[in-house]
Amino acid sequence: MPLRPLWLCRVCAAPWPCGTARLTLVSEYAHDRVALNIYLCTVLHDATADLYRLYPDTGPDPATLFARFLAWVPRTRPPTEP
Repeated sequence: MPLRPLWLCRVCAAPWPCGTARLTLVSEYAHDRVALNIYLCTVLHDATADLYRLYPDTGPDPATLFARFLAWVPRTRPPTEP
């Protein structure tokens, strides 16, 4: 879980979702990519609101937030076992 409202990883202090969080999320949602995308859209919305409150003059860059929260999600499903 991220440290809000900064949206940093509670373990490594990197921007959340960090590499470890991404691997964990992909593993947890391995059988439901739609749910993973919905979850990440929800936290992207929350993060945007929090970060705009913290930095009202500059705000977060939308392209950077998209890359951070959504662009890394695998587009294909993992192979299923026969």
